[in-house]
Amino acid sequence: MGVRLAGADPLNAVPADPVFLRRGVTGVTIELRAQPRARRRALECTGHGMLKAAVTAPAEDGKANQAIIELLAAEWRLPKTAFAVVRGVAARDKTLSISGEPASLADRIGQWMREQARGDV
Repeated sequence: MGVRLAGADPLNAVPADPVFLRRGVTGVTIELRAQPRARRRALECTGHGMLKAAVTAPAEDGKANQAIIELLAAEWRLPKTAFAVVRGVAARDKTLSISGEPASLADRIGQWMREQARGDV
């Protein structure tokens, strides 16, 4: 008979949500750092687990925010209409909401993170 520790079974543990993601009742929110007027479009997770979105659009008239939503929608295969900037419209640090089933969204974003870590992109 082996020793069983109290708590979650590590073999069946569900991966934790990324640092930048928060689950809510009607979806999730994500926090990211925007880099407008970048040389190329890119979405990456930094070494500290934070999300960074680089877009070529300028930070004027909401162009960078729209480009960030388009980038996120393409990377995560979600409709652009699911996204909304809820904080930081005119700032580099932003909070966006994504409407949908929270567990499904967190799983999809978590899968993207695992693919990034493996270099599958």
